[in-house]
Amino acid sequence: MKITGTFIDEISHDIPHQNWGREEWDQDFRHMKEVGIDTVIMIRSGYKRFITYPSKYLLKNLGCYEPPVDLLELFLELSDQYEMQFYFGLYDSGHYWATGDLQLEIDSNRYVIDEVWNQYGHHPSFKGWYISTEISRKTKGAIHAFRSLGMQCKEVSNGLPTLISPWIDGKKAVMAASNQITKDDAVSIKEHETEWNEIFDGIKGAVDAVAFQDGHIDYHELPAFFEVNKKIADKHGLHCWTNAESFDRDMPIKFLPIKFEKLRLKLEAARAAGYEKAITFEFSHFMSPQSAYLQAGHLFNRYKEYISNLK
Repeated sequence: MKITGTFIDEISHDIPHQNWGREEWDQDFRHMKEVGIDTVIMIRSGYKRFITYPSKYLLKNLGCYEPPVDLLELFLELSDQYEMQFYFGLYDSGHYWATGDLQLEIDSNRYVIDEVWNQYGHHPSFKGWYISTEISRKTKGAIHAFRSLGMQCKEVSNGLPTLISPWIDGKKAVMAASNQITKDDAVSIKEHETEWNEIFDGIKGAVDAVAFQDGHIDYHELPAFFEVNKKIADKHGLHCWTNAESFDRDMPIKFLPIKFEKLRLKLEAARAAGYEKAITFEFSHFMSPQSAYLQAGHLFNRYKEYISNLK
C-alpha cells in the first residue's frame, strides 16, 4: 500500500514551523513526486489569526494577520507544475476546540468557500475540498456542520469531491499539550461502529471520502477497527482512505518521525482491509529529506526501499 497523498501543515498548530520559501517547497514537491504522491491536501487555510492567503473576509471580520506570502497561490502553482491534485482545507477559527460549538466554523467558512473558489478555482490542480474540522465521536452539531459545508463546497465547484479525516477515540487520543501518551477511557469497536454509522448516514452525499487518522489505537487493534471503517463507509457510499500518520504517538516527545516498522504495520493493515488510498500527516515534517528532523530523511529512504519491493 503506497502513500499517494499528503497533508501540507503550513499553518502549524503543534509542530514547529520550518520557515520554507518557494525554493524549499518546490524541492519538497519534487521529493513527493519521486515516491508517487499525486495528491496534496492543505490541512487548513488558517488557524485563529494566522492565514495562508490574504482573505478579505477573514482580515476584516475575524482580525486575522495579513500573510507575507500567498501560500495558497504558491501551493496551487506547484500542484499545477507537478500535476498533482490539490485539496483546499477550510478555515479553523479555534472556537470549536475551546467551546465545542461548531457554529462559527460554519459561519466563517460560508464566506471562505465562495471567496477561495472565485479567486483560485481556475487552477487546474484545484480538485477537491478538505473539511478541516476534526472529530472522533458523535459530536453535537457535527453532522449538520459537515453536511452544510460539504454541500456548499460541492455546489460552488460543480461537484468537486470533499474529504474528512476524523480520529478514532482510542487509548492514544490525548491532547498534544498533555504529558500523557495514553488514557484509560478508549472507545470500543462496537461504540465506534454505532456512532460512525449514524454520522456517515447523515453526511453521505455531502462528504465523498473519509480518511481516519490511524495513530490513536494500538497496532494490534488496527485490523478490527479498519474492517469496521471499511464496512460502514461502503454501506453509505463513502470512499475509505487511511491517514497513515508518519509521526510517532508512542513517545513523550511530541512529535517526531515514526519508526518505519510502525508505519509499515499501519499501511499493511490498510491494504488488508481493502482501503482505496493512503494519505499521510505529513510528508514535509516527517518523511522529507529536507525536513528539520534528521530522522525524516532516513524514513524517506526506508520507505523508498519498501515501495521498490512491492509487487
